[in-house]
Amino acid sequence: MEFTVSRADLVRELNLSQGVVEKKTTIPILSNVLVEADGDRIHLTATDLELGIRCSCAARVKKSGGGTIPARRLLDYVRLLPDGDVQVKIQDNHWASLVSGRSRTRIAGMSRESFPELPRMPSQLAEIPIGVIGSMIGKTIFAISAEESRFTLNGALLVLRKGGITMVATDGHRLAMVESEGEIEGISGEYRALLPKKAMQELQKLAGEADAASLVKFSGDENHLFFELGDRLLLSRKLTGNFPDYARVLPKDHPYSVTLERDEFRGAIERVAQFSDERSRAIRVRVAPGEVKVHSSVSDTGESEESILASYEGPAVEIGFNAQYLLEFLRALNEPRVMFLFKDPNSAGEMRPAETEGGGAASQTYHYRYVIMPMRI
Repeated sequence: MEFTVSRADLVRELNLSQGVVEKKTTIPILSNVLVEADGDRIHLTATDLELGIRCSCAARVKKSGGGTIPARRLLDYVRLLPDGDVQVKIQDNHWASLVSGRSRTRIAGMSRESFPELPRMPSQLAEIPIGVIGSMIGKTIFAISAEESRFTLNGALLVLRKGGITMVATDGHRLAMVESEGEIEGISGEYRALLPKKAMQELQKLAGEADAASLVKFSGDENHLFFELGDRLLLSRKLTGNFPDYARVLPKDHPYSVTLERDEFRGAIERVAQFSDERSRAIRVRVAPGEVKVHSSVSDTGESEESILASYEGPAVEIGFNAQYLLEFLRALNEPRVMFLFKDPNSAGEMRPAETEGGGAASQTYHYRYVIMPMRI
């Protein structure tokens, strides 16, 4: 195999493979990227057996073929080359020869025969704007459980239905749910799947590089989910098991609510949290007529309290929360104001984007809810 490719194009596509390539593996071939040349393009494929990505870019192909090269080493080297073309040749002994200007390098590769074959994408189920997927992931991914033993919570529930998309993530202590409205081409009933966190992170990367209106072709089979965006295909093994019945967790009503400026509330929590317990991150939020107080104290290091003016006329209520859980939502929120809804110190609180003065939701494209359990302090 022999071809010439733009260094910038090669670096761009290799970058996408890095989140997929297995870094610490007992199967050496999974640390490699499969490079195939055919026609006027090269195709790059990487997988860790749970997640796979296939992308391509234009090239001048002198001889078709394929081979595998260590992904990290290849990217680290090509990234350091000056702009221009890179000539790549993979020989019969699996060594890759790279020539760029006055630079000549050889890298030991492995046979393509031992590289796992990725499953083929089945018939398309739907087309979804990549901007919608990227936004929904950003609003839920932080609520995914980090405990590997709770594997059904190591990703988000994705629900495609006639009229919109829902994405839900929870770790048992908080729950983030976002619903996007709008017809989904190809969906007439309901499609549900558990999307792993690592796949969500890679989808975010694809969303960050693409026009928000670009459409992702989505499909799924018994074991995998497929996302095709232009010349790039991301596929992920589904998580197995039953996701919790999230509708039962959502509070049915909140007797009290207060609306706050997002940045002011976030800043107060960030400063006060400096004096919270390092393990529990516990702070107190006290809502009283005319103000909201945020307070924390660690007996041997100090204490901090901040007061925020607020329009509230209900009874005084003080609730303990994990400061990190509050901050992760506030950092994901795009709207300038946040509505905090609550009942009592022992019931779950909820945060949402605040409504506009006209009464409509601050964003007409989605509905965002974040439920967080209280802490005993």
